[in-house]
Amino acid sequence: MSENYPIDFVVTWVDGNDPVWQAEKAKYSPSKNADNRNVRFRDWDNMQYWFRAVEKFAPWVNKIHFVTYGHLPKWLNIDNPKLNIAKHSDFIPQKYLPTFSSQPIELNLHRINGLAERFVYFNDDMFLLRPVKRELFFAGKDCLPTDFAITSTISTTTKEDMMPFIKLNCVTILNGHFDKKEQMKKHFSKWVNLAYGWNALRNLIFYGQHRFKGFANNHLAFSFLKSEYEDIWEKEYESLDDTSSHKFRSKLDLDNWLIRYWQLTRGNFYPIGRHVKGKVYEIYNGVEQNQELFKIIENQAMPMICINDNDNVDFEPMKERIKQAFDRILPEKSSFEK
Repeated sequence: MSENYPIDFVVTWVDGNDPVWQAEKAKYSPSKNADNRNVRFRDWDNMQYWFRAVEKFAPWVNKIHFVTYGHLPKWLNIDNPKLNIAKHSDFIPQKYLPTFSSQPIELNLHRINGLAERFVYFNDDMFLLRPVKRELFFAGKDCLPTDFAITSTISTTTKEDMMPFIKLNCVTILNGHFDKKEQMKKHFSKWVNLAYGWNALRNLIFYGQHRFKGFANNHLAFSFLKSEYEDIWEKEYESLDDTSSHKFRSKLDLDNWLIRYWQLTRGNFYPIGRHVKGKVYEIYNGVEQNQELFKIIENQAMPMICINDNDNVDFEPMKERIKQAFDRILPEKSSFEK
């Protein structure tokens, strides 16, 4: 039974206002191909609601690993027995530090001291909105990561967005190890599954292809097996080592989509619908243009939401209005707060 297995949560956080971190970041000059935008680092001052949500909506969680450069929110109760502060220097090999890219951090999560075999990885913009069961993240008799294996393609027509290039790099690595048709045949019921709706037919139509072209993704919290990280590091050390050495995000990178694709290809997952966990909400402009977001939060309309930051945002008013929305469903402090 899945209840017999501990499930940890891992969340990454950066305080872009920390002067020590800013000074260290300023020492390194990213190349023109690196992503050094401030929008990648600014703090929305809402992590307290992330912890409140986990305590209230997922009390079954075994441990929370809070991944940070070293800075901590001033309100955080570091003595909470469920909390592990995982500084970059605590688990990322020294030769990769310091890093200002999420990729080296994500690709080395399996090195966190005490991390359970089964864990859910959150970015700091992904929030639970209502009570969730363990089975939303790990299910079946083997307690496997819940996920969806849906064939897709990757477009790299936009030069501004690095993610398509990074995903393409991940798929290229995958094709060096697996034959798509063989893996689909081996795990047929996980690819042609009713949970995917019409996408199951899509998978069936492209069943004969021998190479992966891409996977459907959701920018939400995903479930991982630590042993899958260890397996791919053993088989692709040089590639992961190269990405981990980058100080800033680059088009040449790999990221933890590769770990996810690796799990899917090997059949180490339990099929669920693509939108079962929730949705991604892209914020642009100001408060008036984002009324739907506030309604989703306040009405607890789905299990989880990712609030994706963008360049064109009226930052301060939006920050306050989002905090107000969360405060309506999570007004009480958690035991993770002083």
